[in-house]
Amino acid sequence: MTHQAHAFHMVDPSPWPLTGAIAALLLTTGLVVWFHYGHIMLMNLGLILTALTMTQWWRDIVRESTFQGYHTPPVQKNLRCGMVLFITSEVFFFGGFFWAFFNFSLSPAPMLGECWPPTGITPLNPFEVPLLNTAVLLASGVTVTWTHHSIMMGARKEANQSLFLTFFLGLYFTALQTLEYYEAPFTIADGVYGSTFFVTTGFHGLHVIIGSTFLLVCLLRQIGFHFTSNHHFGFEAAAWYWHFVDVIWLFLYVSIYWWGS
Repeated sequence: MTHQAHAFHMVDPSPWPLTGAIAALLLTTGLVVWFHYGHIMLMNLGLILTALTMTQWWRDIVRESTFQGYHTPPVQKNLRCGMVLFITSEVFFFGGFFWAFFNFSLSPAPMLGECWPPTGITPLNPFEVPLLNTAVLLASGVTVTWTHHSIMMGARKEANQSLFLTFFLGLYFTALQTLEYYEAPFTIADGVYGSTFFVTTGFHGLHVIIGSTFLLVCLLRQIGFHFTSNHHFGFEAAAWYWHFVDVIWLFLYVSIYWWGS
């Protein structure tokens, strides 16, 4: 950075985009092989390569931002724009699933019995586990905001505690949803209701797992003194993502669990 006349970060050549692409190919191909033939070796290879790529790529970014000083204010501004665009793309991603759900539920076809939920489907009670999951995610939204304010105020102990609590609530949500899937009276093969329910809630659950991983990395960085009161975009990005997951769940709970039942 001392030899260039601008504040932008020219990223050095990296192998991780290539290994990430290979890992994605192995993972998706391995899933198809697992579904059709029951062999999991290719999928496991993809998972291992994905984990290695994630670990080393994130390690390089942490080094660039924390120790090498490459994340200058203009770079942070561009990172913020990138995160906003990424979350916007995720909104449209879930919008497709909600579109499919409302397309079938607002005008049920004759083969569905012209009613919603379709004939023969016993929906989940929205005031049991789904309501508890809603409370868990809303509480995690409060704790992640508490973490953000604690970091900005320099209160390290409170930031560590609240961030750990947010991570724990994310794990608790995942455990509850796993229990819900195990006890559900219908499956993904039960027509359009089962497919829209499990695909939408399943992708949301995947995003909760991704967000929990994001928060865990931030917790380790916070413990390692990587964040300061005015230089903590890594955590901000995780908080934005977590709030997005919260909002999507509220729409999902109201439309699919409550109104859709």
